[in-house]
Amino acid sequence: MPMNIHAPSLGVGAGIAVLSILVAFFVLDSDVLENDTTAKINLADNTEQAKESDSKIDMSLFSSKATALLGSPDATVTLVEFGDYQCFYCNRFFHNTESGIVKNYVDTGKVKIIFKDFTIIGKDSINAAHASHCANEEGKFWEYHDVLYNHWTGENNGWASSDNLVEFAKQTGLDEIAFSECMLDGRYSSVIEQSNSDARTLGITGTPAFFVIGSDNTVTKISGAQPYEVFEKIFESELKK
Repeated sequence: MPMNIHAPSLGVGAGIAVLSILVAFFVLDSDVLENDTTAKINLADNTEQAKESDSKIDMSLFSSKATALLGSPDATVTLVEFGDYQCFYCNRFFHNTESGIVKNYVDTGKVKIIFKDFTIIGKDSINAAHASHCANEEGKFWEYHDVLYNHWTGENNGWASSDNLVEFAKQTGLDEIAFSECMLDGRYSSVIEQSNSDARTLGITGTPAFFVIGSDNTVTKISGAQPYEVFEKIFESELKK
């Protein structure tokens, strides 16, 4: 199948904006290339922007309408991902970075991961997200999540069709009848839309977007499929607190 890349996911995947804050949340712009982990930020502009904003983070935006937690509930650091299963850069993060985070931080009890939907690319994005919630009913969200990304072939080209989603359910060992009923019911449509609304409230314009939450509720935003070292640096900084 030909690979098509949706503009919003491409734009965010090609940029980096990393900002640590305590309580207040500000979104910064940067004109740096993907994977440039030494990006320079205009501090004068950022300071001015911060002074103009007195908004507070509603921490429920990170946990409400989310799927199953990956890792220990007692982990002191939380990684929240807003993703779209059709997104090129989300798939890139999954294959290049996520496994290292899971091995070194999740499996060791240091970091827990929360996944939230931001379905911005097309109808199949919503269907895939809904399917993951249906899989969650049988306690297999993360297994289905992995199957989706392992079968990714592009954007809006049919790989996440209804028939394929049922086939993925079989591969994951789900109850086909229960899964199909869940899909037909559309019982998670409002959950997905609320998650999308949460993403927009947080100022997210593309996928993937990440938020690292420390033990003191310090929030760090990471835009795009940044390399493992970017996440590692932030995790280590938070874990030292």
